[in-house]
Amino acid sequence: MKIIYTFMFFGLTVFTIKAQETTINDALRLAVDNITGTARYRSMSGAFGAVGGDLSSINQNPAGSIFFNNNLATGSISYFGVRNKSNYFGTQTAENDNSLDLNQAGVVFVFNETSKSTDWNKISLVFNYENTNNFNNTIFSAGTNPYNSIGNYFLDFAQGIPLDYLKNINFNQLYFNEQQAYLGYDTYIFEPFTNASDNVDYYTNIPTGGNYYQENYTNTNGYNGKLTANFATSYKNKLFLGANLNVHFVDIQKVFNIYESNNNPVYDEGSTIGSIFFRNELFTFGSGISFNLGAIYQPIDNIRVGVAYESPTWYRLTDQLTQGVVTTSINNQDNNSRPSSFQDTQEFLPYYIQTPSKWTGSLAYIFGKRGLISADVSMKDYSVTRFKPKNSQPYTSLNTTMDSILDNAMEVRLGGEYKIKQFAIRGGYRFEQSPYKIDQAFGDLTGYSGGIGYTFGENRIDLAYTHEYRNMNQAFLSSGMTDMARINRKNNTVTVSYTINF
Repeated sequence: MKIIYTFMFFGLTVFTIKAQETTINDALRLAVDNITGTARYRSMSGAFGAVGGDLSSINQNPAGSIFFNNNLATGSISYFGVRNKSNYFGTQTAENDNSLDLNQAGVVFVFNETSKSTDWNKISLVFNYENTNNFNNTIFSAGTNPYNSIGNYFLDFAQGIPLDYLKNINFNQLYFNEQQAYLGYDTYIFEPFTNASDNVDYYTNIPTGGNYYQENYTNTNGYNGKLTANFATSYKNKLFLGANLNVHFVDIQKVFNIYESNNNPVYDEGSTIGSIFFRNELFTFGSGISFNLGAIYQPIDNIRVGVAYESPTWYRLTDQLTQGVVTTSINNQDNNSRPSSFQDTQEFLPYYIQTPSKWTGSLAYIFGKRGLISADVSMKDYSVTRFKPKNSQPYTSLNTTMDSILDNAMEVRLGGEYKIKQFAIRGGYRFEQSPYKIDQAFGDLTGYSGGIGYTFGENRIDLAYTHEYRNMNQAFLSSGMTDMARINRKNNTVTVSYTINF
């Protein structure tokens, strides 16, 4: 049963130049692709690199907008359902998250050259917004850890920090690692071996007998949105070229509550910590910029071949962090207390993330007006993902780690469409390799999709269903106690799009 605590965080936001803790996951959540956009695009698993003719296809190859025959606008609404199953030291738990979002809206303008004075006979302009990633997600993990207490997180940060820092310096003036140590010292999780101001060695007040019952409840909300301006042109109706300029928007709120209790014997002297509750509220916001280039060649009427380049996305992000700790302290006279430490929100200086670029090759076979089959293969080297300034601490070691454990990953998308009078039936398959060399931390993704479309007059309505799954590890904390919960994540999405020709 979940341990429910309600805490209220008061206080002004404090700006600090101290570096916050960043992890590889902070970069990967912005670097890993997701199938988003219109229902037609999603129902074919995004295999549109050589197909085009859909507002979301410009994400895969910007030359694809040239295959629109007339002006049109499309809007899409999606239902996102996420189910996470967790295994933590043999205990199975599950949690669901559901949300509804207006995830896509765009318009295309088509200009045909009818004078025949030039071989460049068509131009298309697109303005499109997409929610490229919906971060709404909830994970609950629980189990009995036979080895490690979460108190080791605070003790690990404390070792080497002078006691005077923890007793006499304001929390807002401390570096991130010192702040984590402060939270532990302020709630009696550990004590100094001596009370000398220059003491740098500490011992835990948590019994070391093992068998710590632990819970981690993580709730994430937010989005990564992208606004795209697209231009494409046609040369002799054989070669099609396109380019995108993209502006990205990031707004993510992550709240994770960690709880631990133990029934180990009380120490004969001093305090004994019987339970810990650690709450974190992390708000990340910012913006980014990227571009796409693409070409499609049509050697014969039924065959299209495409190639596209997606640049890195250069993000500028800011973090705000609010933390609090509550413990149950039992002294040797059986007196109980609940020391707590809640701190003001810390706003850190902006930092930068550069995601990797991507190359995509595509092939499509168009059998008249009856339908099509298409395939895309993409390559992305995640090892070049970078936090910046890349040569400054703490990013130097993090970038070195990413370079050594991340890898070049391949993605395959297959899709097909078949038309019967006013109806269109669609299906797709997607496989994406893990960005890790050893994929235990973040496994491969497999996805299936299907959908239907109906055209009436000048308008069209489309419906799509997608199912994706992957396995991954989740650590409760980043230091001291890094035992992993194994997460099986399944995403189910239903998208409805409405298209108007004008």
